Amino acid sequence: MKLFNVYPRFNINITSAKGVYLYDENNQQYLDLYGGHGVISIGHTHPKYVQKLTQQLNFIGFYSNSIMMPIQEELASKLTQQSGYDNYKLFLCNSGAEANENALKLASFHTGKRKIIAFNKSFHGRTGAALNVTDYPKLSAPVNKQNFPVCFVEMNNKEHVINELKNGDVAAVIVEGIQGVGGLDMPSDDFLTFLRKSCSQYETLLILDEIQSGYGRSGKFFAHQHADIKADIVSIAKGMGNGFPIGGILIHPDIEATSGMLGTTFGGNHLACAAGIAVLDTIKNEDLIKNVVEINAYLMEELSSITSIKQLKGKGLMLGVEFDFPIKDIRSRLLYEHHIFTGDSSNPNLIRILPPLSITIEEIKPLISALKQVVS
Repeated sequence: MKLFNVYPRFNINITSAKGVYLYDENNQQYLDLYGGHGVISIGHTHPKYVQKLTQQLNFIGFYSNSIMMPIQEELASKLTQQSGYDNYKLFLCNSGAEANENALKLASFHTGKRKIIAFNKSFHGRTGAALNVTDYPKLSAPVNKQNFPVCFVEMNNKEHVINELKNGDVAAVIVEGIQGVGGLDMPSDDFLTFLRKSCSQYETLLILDEIQSGYGRSGKFFAHQHADIKADIVSIAKGMGNGFPIGGILIHPDIEATSGMLGTTFGGNHLACAAGIAVLDTIKNEDLIKNVVEINAYLMEELSSITSIKQLKGKGLMLGVEFDFPIKDIRSRLLYEHHIFTGDSSNPNLIRILPPLSITIEEIKPLISALKQVVS
């Protein structure tokens, strides 16, 4: 049986990893500045992470949500402490797309409405409802289309949002803390404040998709916390498990749960929760959010000195380096000549930088020298 060929792949076979480095079958070392789409938060094969998962697996790796699971309560408690979302409730699932599916479903349950406001160039996942609020029509099969009314509006356009909200038929506004696939555009602090006020005014839920921009990546636990607001629902996933499949939504205390409203077989299993706890413990114990701020300051200063860079976008260690020309050749040279993994986006001129939050200045310095060489 052959694999269903849907992924464009580099001709590189990674066989091991440690910290910010990857190693191929020939033991060639690569600097990982992409982390598999921003998934690797605390570093590859972190010893505390490996220990936690191993210990848990030696007891029990999985059982369904038909039993009591104190490890879920432990994860929820630690997430409350670090996220600042006191009194919210946690629903655990397996991925970012599933998190957004449940967020949209819950918003519709709570408000009794169907219409959703999303934003141009948004990406919220490849499943049914999540795909309908994703602004990439080519990803949708005929079965996905027209499930419910969606209006895509321009980011930071207050007038357009109000024009859609004022009819009173909107269940939710969903917005990424920082757009990933879309190219590192993001809502301004003022716009997030406006969304929070407007959603409350029109009895609409505000969903913050922090799947990639959350868990410290922006220099705050969640990117929207730079604007000092709270969402009604926050979706989380990528950095949450450092590579182990886990996702979830943080749910406002006014949203009531009923039996069977949401459900999942694998979500919140023992092993996934162990991974989630290891990540939170490491973020706290190693002060990784402070490190994100420090590395960001270094990168912004150094990258600003490269005159061919048009613009730097994003926050923290979720950065976009934009040029006036396509970056496909630059990424290829960084990978094959300098052994540095980076990411791309829907913007063909933009390189995405998403290293582990634990990266040091010495470890990231090769990016600066390599970029200067490939764009000279």
